[in-house]
Amino acid sequence: QVQLVESGGGLVQAGGSLRLSCAASGSGVSFNTLGWYRQAPGKQRELVATIGSVTTGSVTRYADSVKGRFTISRDNAKNTVTLQMNSLKPEDTAVYYCYSQRVYGSGSIMNSWGQGTQVTVSS
Repeated sequence: QVQLVESGGGLVQAGGSLRLSCAASGSGVSFNTLGWYRQAPGKQRELVATIGSVTTGSVTRYADSVKGRFTISRDNAKNTVTLQMNSLKPEDTAVYYCYSQRVYGSGSIMNSWGQGTQVTVSS
């Protein structure tokens, strides 16, 4: 099981920037897909961005709503994943969750979640 600890949330005005970080602990984190999801009040949790493992060339994927504004990156030496959020909008307000997924050769999947960090964007 991978343990995930997020940091970097907070309150920012519309148009501002925030940087979220997530520290992952466990074995073989570099072989995991890492990413960020978010959940706004009254809404379902949704994908924000993911970045693939070293075996997939760290391919990135973004929700359409954040393309061009958010950038996901990972540091495999430090087992961290970072989400740089620019040009923030009030609709980006949500609890942001760090995410890890490992797909094993057997086909089994292990998902892990952080505790979440609040991002609030004021208009």
